[in-house]
Amino acid sequence: MDRQNRQIRGLSSMATRQILAELAAHIGEAHGIPVEFEAGGGVAIAQRVRDGAPGDVAVLAEGALAELAREGHVVAATVRPLWVSQVVVAVPTGAPVPPLAKEADLRAALLDTERIAYSTGPSGTALIELIARLGLADALGDRLVQAPPGVPVGTLLASGEAGLALQQHSELMDLPGVFVVGPLPGDTAIASTFGGAVMTVSEDPARAREVLGLLGSAAGAEIAEARGMRAV
Repeated sequence: MDRQNRQIRGLSSMATRQILAELAAHIGEAHGIPVEFEAGGGVAIAQRVRDGAPGDVAVLAEGALAELAREGHVVAATVRPLWVSQVVVAVPTGAPVPPLAKEADLRAALLDTERIAYSTGPSGTALIELIARLGLADALGDRLVQAPPGVPVGTLLASGEAGLALQQHSELMDLPGVFVVGPLPGDTAIASTFGGAVMTVSEDPARAREVLGLLGSAAGAEIAEARGMRAV
């Protein structure tokens, strides 16, 4: 296969899965570069990169990318931020919608819910830290339900396993049985930055850099906005 037709392979966390699927199609049609991304739980994908999984571009939360760069698994000079995602609150479709205008509203919503779903990704880590900062760790400890890696937290709402869910907007929007209430209020807001980098094992790092640049293009920003994120 010649260089022009060689497929560029990417690995990503679930939060950017839809964005990257649409962008891969756009890059193929507009620039003639075949691109395919495989998504999974962010922790698992980072470990696959560490284990030397074949690929060209990694798209992960900025903290995970920084660690991979320090360890030499992605090319440090290519690491770039791409999109910012807000953590939002969601409830099952048809359930009462809690107010979220201020911190007191969030506290009340959390304390009034028997089962609260959250993720294994950076939003989940940040949520646990927020709950501790709010002094609610003891009150909520046995109510928290962590979705398995790679499983959208919203599925726990739709199945009745949770009454409230907090996760990246991109992972909760458009899921059946899920109503997105909105972002966390004021100082409780949680945002995660996702970025990309060329993987050290890439067999075509120049083309991988080209694709990475296209992810950060105006087209990428437009697709990201439609999928619940904003460009950096």
